[in-house]
Amino acid sequence: MGTENREQVARAATIVMSAILVSRILGFLRERAVAEVFGRTAVTDVFFAAFALPDLMYQLLVGGALSSAFIPVFTQYLAQEDEKEAWYVASIFLNITVLALLLIMVLGVIFTPSLAPLVGIGFSGEQKELLVLLMRVTFPAVFFTALAGLSMGVLNSYQRFTLPAIGPIIYNLGQILGAYVLGPIVGIMGMAIGTIFGSMGNFAIQFPEVFRRGKKYYRPTVDLKHPGIRRMGQLMLPAIIGLSIAQINIIVSQNLASTLETGSIVALRLANRLMNFPLGIFAMGISTAIFPTLSRLIAKGEKSEFTRTLSFGLRVVFFITIPSAVGLAFLRVPIVRLLFESGEFTAVDTLATAHALLFYVPGLVAQAAIQVTTRGYYSLQDTVTPVKIGFVTVVLNFLLSIIFLRTTSLGAGGLALAFSISSLFNVVLAMSILGKKLGDLINLQLFKSITKATISSLFMGVAVFFSSSFLNVILPTDRKLGQLGQTFGAIVIAILVYFAMSAILKMDEVGFVFNLIKEKLNKKAKKANEESHLKEQ
Repeated sequence: MGTENREQVARAATIVMSAILVSRILGFLRERAVAEVFGRTAVTDVFFAAFALPDLMYQLLVGGALSSAFIPVFTQYLAQEDEKEAWYVASIFLNITVLALLLIMVLGVIFTPSLAPLVGIGFSGEQKELLVLLMRVTFPAVFFTALAGLSMGVLNSYQRFTLPAIGPIIYNLGQILGAYVLGPIVGIMGMAIGTIFGSMGNFAIQFPEVFRRGKKYYRPTVDLKHPGIRRMGQLMLPAIIGLSIAQINIIVSQNLASTLETGSIVALRLANRLMNFPLGIFAMGISTAIFPTLSRLIAKGEKSEFTRTLSFGLRVVFFITIPSAVGLAFLRVPIVRLLFESGEFTAVDTLATAHALLFYVPGLVAQAAIQVTTRGYYSLQDTVTPVKIGFVTVVLNFLLSIIFLRTTSLGAGGLALAFSISSLFNVVLAMSILGKKLGDLINLQLFKSITKATISSLFMGVAVFFSSSFLNVILPTDRKLGQLGQTFGAIVIAILVYFAMSAILKMDEVGFVFNLIKEKLNKKAKKANEESHLKEQ
């Protein structure tokens, strides 16, 4: 990977990961707010189920259209220094998307009673009525969240990552305020209202910058015959099908969970959120930062540098997520207890959530790598292969879910385990096919990195186990301060042991991670010096 590209990715990753870290912390506060105010109850199960179809619409229009079609094509025009044509294509795409979102929102609200059984087959009576109501209220949030996603695509193509990364922070704040401020007044409906205002804020903070860049180029037109739009359509259709399959996978698992004991959906949701913490910060941060660079390299015909950059992204993701998975496995109970056990969320709920988390852990590393490999396929403007892989993965996940529920007593843990196994299958297949396309993607350096990260993580896991057990004895873990000391004490020891082992094994990725931290600290120091200089003047 060239020095210039590495520095560009490092700068972008620093910005994105820092903002995502704040967003994820707020995300945990949001989940804690839901757990504390409403508990692991039937009402909370309904609230989370109500988001399934709106999330599906968002993923299809933004996850599929944006990642697979808009950014690669828009970036290609920018790389060719044709900004005017880039914005003409963007104008058409944005206009079509806005019209589609409005149509989906209206139809979703009208036909909610027919759609509700798709996400909560086990709900009936008052639960079903509440599900319909919450779905109708939250559908409009999809409109603003999708527009925020499209704004993110434009800004990321210009290598601007700060505002798109801040948007989700505002979204989470809206939901937190909805739970704590409105929850005691209007119940679970407070969360739905907070979601709408949070999604509006997410879009509002990005739109002015998008408007500034595109105001002289934007055209209120719909030209379906333009070559750029046709190319986007060719790329988008397979991606939407693939994402439909993936989202159906989630909906099926949720439906199966609705047939288990009350609170199973909440346990799976919270466990999934914990798994997504390192996944969201590092894997999504790196893949988001690397995507425009990959698209630009392909647009310029630099395939060798593209392969090196993609391989480097995978190595960094493995370096970070393998120890994260091991750490979550060993600290699952202390972490869940610290973050969620309060108010209506009891010790029994902690154990149920930790149980599900244990079986989600193997899927963390796989899901992280999938974030990067998918961006690789999309940069190559190949959206068909991920669809084929996704279809096979979903079938496997469904079959495993049924088998584990019928033949084991794992409960919600069985659904998590099915997800993990199918995710591992997905990434192995995706990397194998991508490796054949690129030639040097899966190389000795990548295998060495995975092996060294695994060895370092095992040493770290032993250290975490003993340190956590020791701190549990000497600290008052029946109180939040003691729980905080146990959890963070073990995490600090884990980080020190892992980085020490990584340094001993001479892993190249250590330098990259330290450079990210160094760059962040240098930015803060530079900003402080500038402020000091201004005050002196």
